[in-house]
Amino acid sequence: MKASLKEKLEKVLLRFEELNVLMSAEGATGDMTNFTQWTKEHSEIAPLVEDYLAYNEVTKNIFDARELIKDPDVKELAELELLGAEERKAELEISLQARLLPKDENDGRNVFLEIRAGTGGDESALFAADLLRMYAKFAELRKWKLEIISQNQSDLGGYKEIVCKISGQDVYAWLKFESGGHRVQRVPETETQGRVHTSACTVAVLPEADELHGVEINPADIRIDTFRASGAGGQHVNKTDSAIRITHIPSGLVVECQDDRSQHKNKAQALSVLSAKLNDMQIQEQQKKEAETRKTLIGSGDRSQRIRTYNFPQGRLTDHRINLTLYKLTQVLEGEIDEIIGSLRAEHQAEMLALAES
Repeated sequence: MKASLKEKLEKVLLRFEELNVLMSAEGATGDMTNFTQWTKEHSEIAPLVEDYLAYNEVTKNIFDARELIKDPDVKELAELELLGAEERKAELEISLQARLLPKDENDGRNVFLEIRAGTGGDESALFAADLLRMYAKFAELRKWKLEIISQNQSDLGGYKEIVCKISGQDVYAWLKFESGGHRVQRVPETETQGRVHTSACTVAVLPEADELHGVEINPADIRIDTFRASGAGGQHVNKTDSAIRITHIPSGLVVECQDDRSQHKNKAQALSVLSAKLNDMQIQEQQKKEAETRKTLIGSGDRSQRIRTYNFPQGRLTDHRINLTLYKLTQVLEGEIDEIIGSLRAEHQAEMLALAES
């Protein structure tokens, strides 16, 4: 282990021990603000400390095993113990390096998921509905909450555009690599010759901005229009001007919210989406600057990038960023995308480790 890495870990261990003292001190809960911060920090660094203590223990075991190898009576057993301990040490070192990587401050945030139909007309809109269902199933499996913000349905039951909010634990951390172009290859129901058509949708995953760190929106920079909601939504649809459309004049961004009967709630939700979009523009700009100095495979921020292909005739899914191919398209569309996302997160972590070592 590098001396610089060990030095960082020793500092974390000292801080962990200091937090134990602070939290167990008499009257520690007298200041709940401090106590809450201590417990949060303690829980965040506890896994790192656990790995570091295990690393120190396995390092000691390696030393002991090397000493025992000198004894002919236990040499064979000691060699087996040494092999296992060295493998465990290598695993722990990688884990420790990964845990020390800078955290994405947005990882714990809720997200706004935006799906837009692209090339392919009605077939693209139907694919947008398939993608929404896939993410809704994934959210359900992870006990997240999904709510529709706005939708523009197509004639055949798909979506020209749909925006929803997904709330829960670490939503952005799991979905942030889903942004980009999603392509589908299949025979449309309206195709009489049995030919495979190619269509595409664009997915954007925007972390919800909080009140403290969100982009400030100047009221003079926006235009707010009201209109009657359209599409599915119950008997109140088309009876009241409760839907809200906000135009951000400097950027040209337009957001709508028509899901709630309350104009006030729709306005608040639309402003939240607008703030997330403006914040996302800043994130993409930063990512582009970083990409100028290094080639990034994951999280490039380029929404025009084709990231994945869903091939129905072959039951195949391919993620082009990491050359991952799975022949389990049915399960994927039922929300079983943990394997894909896990592979993307692992690849991103490997990139970050390579950069940290360079």
